[in-house]
Amino acid sequence: MPFSHIGAHVDLRVTDTMLEVYRNDERLTSHLLLPASTTNQYQTNDADLPEGRSFQAWDRSRIDEWAGRMGPATVTVISKIFEAASIEETGYDPALAVLRLSRRFSPTRVEAACALALRGPIRSPRYAHLRPILDTGQDKTGHVPDEPEADDGGYVRGSAYYAGGTR
Repeated sequence: MPFSHIGAHVDLRVTDTMLEVYRNDERLTSHLLLPASTTNQYQTNDADLPEGRSFQAWDRSRIDEWAGRMGPATVTVISKIFEAASIEETGYDPALAVLRLSRRFSPTRVEAACALALRGPIRSPRYAHLRPILDTGQDKTGHVPDEPEADDGGYVRGSAYYAGGTR
């Protein structure tokens, strides 16, 4: 849909191969549809995007540049996020969530939290791992709390139950 028509009520005409968008009697745009067997892909018509500097799409180089200003551990976390993403664009939101932590916490603290998270067992640290580190101040001390010991016993009923005693 062209950017200037966002929020307008439109009519769609969808066939097996084409999507057309109409407003009143005017055709605003048409797009070829991807084959039905296609998964995890999208298609954007550049003519539908706003012009000028008011719209700057995030891309991998811009995200990497921001991470580079914060430090090497942040760069590593962002790289691991993109490695885990099957499609590069799906890594943008998790990577930006990590970088936006610097709005609430200082970039130095976010860098320390990334370094701390990388020392742990998590293969690809994300916002959900870094935010608790920052909230609890672990980045200031550099200490990661020990993992709680696994409870391997489960629920045991006792010998009387298995011996056929009363219940």
